[in-house]
Amino acid sequence: MLAETICSAVSVAGLGIAAVTAYRKRFLSAARIAAYALVPLGLVMTGAVGWLADTAFSPTAWAGFGVLGAAWLLFSTTRAVERRRSGRGETGRGEAPEAVAPQASAPSLGAGQRGATPRPQTKKPDEDFSDIEAILKKHGI
Repeated sequence: MLAETICSAVSVAGLGIAAVTAYRKRFLSAARIAAYALVPLGLVMTGAVGWLADTAFSPTAWAGFGVLGAAWLLFSTTRAVERRRSGRGETGRGEAPEAVAPQASAPSLGAGQRGATPRPQTKKPDEDFSDIEAILKKHGI
């Protein structure tokens, strides 16, 4: 009963603030404040506040939250162990890991191509500036 009264008072106060904001010609802000102010009243009218109050003071509900937490802890632990095992190979289902051939770790490029990057061909210095010289001559510089 107390929670419903508090939520109703918060809603009335929020609607009052929205009215003052609308009086100052800030209608968009007033509409947003009114929307936030109506949320506690809507929660009271749907019964969500009563359910939450019953849940907060119920030892059975807290025990249920503890069981859910334990289940989450077990789930996350088993996922972490599974990920750790999958890093060593595909042994998650009980089969033996496959052997890796020694050639598999060698690079696919050959030894002669390692570190050899193609270098761009450079033009002669007079060819690089020929178009610039033509533009300068065109303008008489």
